[in-house]
Amino acid sequence: MTNPAITAQALRKSYGDKVVLDGIDLTIPEGTVFALLGPNGAGKTTVVKILSTLITADGGEARVGGHDLAAQAQSVRAAIGVTGQFSAVDGLITGEENMLLMADLNHLSKAEGQRVAAELLERFDLVEAAKKPASTYSGGMKRRLDIAMTLVGGPRIIFLDEPTTGLDPRSRHNMWRIIRELVTGGTTVFLTTQYLEEADELADRIAVLNGGRIVAEGSADELKRLVPGGHVRLRFTDPAAHRTAATALPDAARDDEALTLQIPNDGTQRELRAVLDHLDTAGIEADELTVHTPDLDDVFFALTGPDTSVPAQTEQPKETVR
Repeated sequence: MTNPAITAQALRKSYGDKVVLDGIDLTIPEGTVFALLGPNGAGKTTVVKILSTLITADGGEARVGGHDLAAQAQSVRAAIGVTGQFSAVDGLITGEENMLLMADLNHLSKAEGQRVAAELLERFDLVEAAKKPASTYSGGMKRRLDIAMTLVGGPRIIFLDEPTTGLDPRSRHNMWRIIRELVTGGTTVFLTTQYLEEADELADRIAVLNGGRIVAEGSADELKRLVPGGHVRLRFTDPAAHRTAATALPDAARDDEALTLQIPNDGTQRELRAVLDHLDTAGIEADELTVHTPDLDDVFFALTGPDTSVPAQTEQPKETVR
């Protein structure tokens, strides 16, 4: 059992009369990826800002990297890195100069700063572009540089607030690879994202934020099991076999035109075996069997309902902290 990198109890935050966070509890183990999902304006960035000391909560308590958020804010800042929704890269200077600037801000010696900058530029495949102005970088390159800058101080915990928004699919997959490598190295990643596929691919645990509260939390598979709709679909080419199967499986939804049967099923091995046993007993062989399970899109819409997001202006202007 690993130690928690982040814990929070009953975090609250309001802007005027609007309650954005209404008692948030979190426990995030070290060396894992935690994804926070929610509609636009639900408060995801507010959670990141509180835990990264950019703003204070109205109530509750939290520990980040073993440090009390309220009493040891400076120690929290030394333990974390933050990459916000908007790049902190200075386009007027080169990628290497951006890195060396971050090294200065982290109080590294000149030699150490150059060493760390060179290592990170190589790690993030930016060596060839290092001497070029960052304004000439593609969106994916800027995002890689942004995260590389975040790592200059060697943070144990990284907050990534929608890190792949606006990136093309190839750049997004490259970013996923980088995040996996960070976690393999022992870094804890707190990720907010609007891409449900991203959370499914990366996160060890996922929480869904809606109406100021965490409405569900678990692994991707655990969350998917919260939503009904899983089924096994059998397709036949022989109408007689289809009729016989329908008789053997009375709970199946029957489509005589498509010659298919749809059987409620949670996709587990036990449930699937039960269907196959019924077919074997009846001496029936389907021409095609497919298993359909709810995905995170289904979970998200089931838990958040129609557009219930709070207006975007209830969250304060985005900031980036290093």
